[in-house]
Amino acid sequence: MAVKNPLRQFVDKVNQYPEWLSRFLMTSVFRHKVKLAGTAKVEILRTDGKSVTFLQKNRRKVQNHIGTVHAAAMALLAESASGFIVGINLPGDKLPLIKTMNLNYVKRCQGDITVEASLSEEQIALMQQEPKGEVNVKVTITDGVGIVPLEAEMIWAWVPKH
Repeated sequence: MAVKNPLRQFVDKVNQYPEWLSRFLMTSVFRHKVKLAGTAKVEILRTDGKSVTFLQKNRRKVQNHIGTVHAAAMALLAESASGFIVGINLPGDKLPLIKTMNLNYVKRCQGDITVEASLSEEQIALMQQEPKGEVNVKVTITDGVGIVPLEAEMIWAWVPKH
């Protein structure tokens, strides 16, 4: 039997609260654990356990020289969302590790950026059963006007913690 994952238990519990409180609690814990996400003020909008949606507001501190969300901030958002969904679906005795990030910036973005990262049922089952392995997390990035400014391939590995 898989070791219980405390992060997944937390997410499942706060998802029972009103949406505004659930968002606040998940975002606060994530920002505390992932310091750079806290600095950039990344927000978790929602998760159902199979997918998660993150938001990066187009704030001055994350802008580039032309006033849009910086390329590095978009990469942080994609890495954070994909890592979160992998992290909550692994057994508690496994450690998620980013293996590959392929980023292709295709359009100039406008406004805030949202990222949805998701896993299939098959990927989740594999993560629960195998002591180590890797998954290609589906990531969709959109800006404030619905344009896809970044195509990303995020491959996450997992290994035993000890």
